[in-house]
Amino acid sequence: MLEDILTGKKSLFETGMQSVLRGQESRLRRIVIQNGNLVTNVRSEESGICARVYLNGAYGFASTAEYTAEAAAKTIAAATKNARYLDKFNTEKKNPYPILEQKTIVSPRMIIDFEQKRLVDLCKEIDAHIEKTYPDLLSRVVAYREDTMEKIIVTSDAADGHVAYPRTTLYVTLNMTSKDGQPVEVSDAVGGFGHIEDNYSDLAKIYEKIAALYKDLCAKAEGVYASAGVKTVILHPDVAGMIAHEAIGHTVEADLVQGGSVAGPNLNKKVASELISITDFASTAFGDKAPLPVYIDDEGTEARDAVLIENGILKGFMHDRESADFYGVRPCGNSRGYAFSDEPLIRMRNTCVHPGKDKLEDMIASVDDGYYLINTGNGQADLTGEFMFGITMGYEIKNGKLGKAILDTTVSGVAFDMLNTVDMVSDTVTWNTSGTCGKKQAMPVSMGGPAIKCKIMIGGR
Repeated sequence: MLEDILTGKKSLFETGMQSVLRGQESRLRRIVIQNGNLVTNVRSEESGICARVYLNGAYGFASTAEYTAEAAAKTIAAATKNARYLDKFNTEKKNPYPILEQKTIVSPRMIIDFEQKRLVDLCKEIDAHIEKTYPDLLSRVVAYREDTMEKIIVTSDAADGHVAYPRTTLYVTLNMTSKDGQPVEVSDAVGGFGHIEDNYSDLAKIYEKIAALYKDLCAKAEGVYASAGVKTVILHPDVAGMIAHEAIGHTVEADLVQGGSVAGPNLNKKVASELISITDFASTAFGDKAPLPVYIDDEGTEARDAVLIENGILKGFMHDRESADFYGVRPCGNSRGYAFSDEPLIRMRNTCVHPGKDKLEDMIASVDDGYYLINTGNGQADLTGEFMFGITMGYEIKNGKLGKAILDTTVSGVAFDMLNTVDMVSDTVTWNTSGTCGKKQAMPVSMGGPAIKCKIMIGGR
């Protein structure tokens, strides 16, 4: 656990400047078992300190890969010096940001270290189960990833905090030969916030997911190509969550709104069906702990939910202190940096479509000719809301019943246009906690939602 050597350095913050001092320790592990062979076994750690100082609209930033009291003092001095230097060239002087509530926030979990061998053995045990149970596979991969970070945040005019964000994810990929002699592949991830004892104490549940994954793979091996065109589809929560993150979430990050995203001129306007509400949750969601809870951001803002779309109306953006001041709203704690040497940016946390009132079976029954799209692969979206995603698992829907599996295809469209076609939303939310957002710097995020029925362009063969 990080020792707090930073709070005592508050006396070094200069009057008239808004300062943040952040100490951070991060750990990354990656283990890959491929067809029974250990091909990757990596553990890396880094720690350090950064300081950011705001003066008249200019930011001074400095960081060091050393976690000592002496390094903290030098980092504050360097950031202060940089702020003064940049202020000389700042022709548009700005007022200080509004002072935030000054309190201390401590997360309920801290980082627990486990021996690397224990993690390797876990992966080997799961791999052995797959090999024994499904001998007809062409290949298999079991991969473990852990990315944890612990932060101490000390500010001049906002909250202080000591928070930890442990996350572990286990990926399983299965491959077999299709009826046409081509390899087909499916994958799934298990895990989320916490450590291995939180997520993998009951291997029976993991084996149930692997059994379902194998069933999908066998169906895909007998699969057909989708028919191209605008189709009525039901998006599995994983697909709906991905679109909520990529095609909606990024357009409503306030720094990208200021950069010209489609969301800017649509504030307080209808952008989706009235059945659609989307929130970027902070530490709780729907009465429970959020999948990757954030309690305080890296500017010392206590985290709270950011309502993005409410009953089809675009209600707001995600902010840091700068953009919140620009738009005249209260910041909600979206400013985070990945490594100790990264300046914080506006980032999503737990972005989710709210559940509706429909049952999934009723949604499927309502479709005469369409598709149930389950998993996504790589994809992209831009600030116009246009998106294109790979679909790696799905099924036909014929006369209200699931039909044959479909082979890999793509979906595309404009997010707001697609969301306006939604006419059914399921009553159950599913979260995907394995995501890493790549906006300039990596950041663990979660996304989720219910199944939604809509119209979308599907690529076919």
